[in-house]
Amino acid sequence: MLDIFDILIGKNYEPDYKNKSVIVQGITGKFGSLHTRNMISYGTNVVAGVTPGKGGTKFNNVNIYNTVSEAVKYTDSIISVMFMPAKFFLEAVKDAINAGIKLLIAIPEHVPIKDTMVALEMARQNNAIIIGPNTPGIIIPNVIKLGIMPTTPFKPGNIGILSKSGTLMYEMSDKISQHGFGQNIAIGIGGDPINGTRLIDAFNMIKDNSKLEGIVIVGEIGGDAEEILAQHIMDINYKKPIVSYIAGRSAPKEKRMGHAGAIVYGEYGSAESKIKMFNNANIPVAKKPSEIPILLAERLKI
Repeated sequence: MLDIFDILIGKNYEPDYKNKSVIVQGITGKFGSLHTRNMISYGTNVVAGVTPGKGGTKFNNVNIYNTVSEAVKYTDSIISVMFMPAKFFLEAVKDAINAGIKLLIAIPEHVPIKDTMVALEMARQNNAIIIGPNTPGIIIPNVIKLGIMPTTPFKPGNIGILSKSGTLMYEMSDKISQHGFGQNIAIGIGGDPINGTRLIDAFNMIKDNSKLEGIVIVGEIGGDAEEILAQHIMDINYKKPIVSYIAGRSAPKEKRMGHAGAIVYGEYGSAESKIKMFNNANIPVAKKPSEIPILLAERLKI
């Protein structure tokens, strides 16, 4: 698997501005333009935009190209943040991966499952990472922001946040920031039924980073991503402190709650199943978000 820290900030956690240059697909759309401005304001090095038919123009002093291949030719970027309607997602992924993009932050939600599966297979064959679809993105505080998250909850530090919910990623980051913990990295997995990067994949991306001291996992009802991750943590006997929260404990069964993937059938995908597996892995599960920094402090013996 590619080293996500190397892609985002360079080897040995030292900023490498060639590696962290970013292309925005759909830069001139309503959401693409808004969040491109916000990313640039945060310090993200947006070097090009892509909007078919608008090549040769500029947005916010950023050159726009008709294809990702053209953008990569002139910038050498390997990161793309994707803003486009779900029906155009697959073609945009093909354009990006064929151009050599290695990290794709897929913002669109409700992408057709078939399109996501084709995109994931293409990424696998080309050694690329897709975060999402339906992700708020990735942030390394004070270094790089890729996506739609607000910046105020995030402070530099040594705690990794992995979350299936965007808003809960912000809330958990804010809670621990208020208690003196900062974030090493925060990754929004995405709320669609199939994700390019599962919880276990995101965990493996960050678990060996030397600056990481602990991890907060924010799961939710639906699917078995949390159970798979808990088993993996037990299998590898991972030692760094981990705490967790499962959203949707009181959700009625067989009723979709917000995210397309957040639905429980019988016991499959239930909060009880996930809590049991985390408990088996010696990972405490908070009953409410405000308990997370308390559990984290206990695990870190602070």
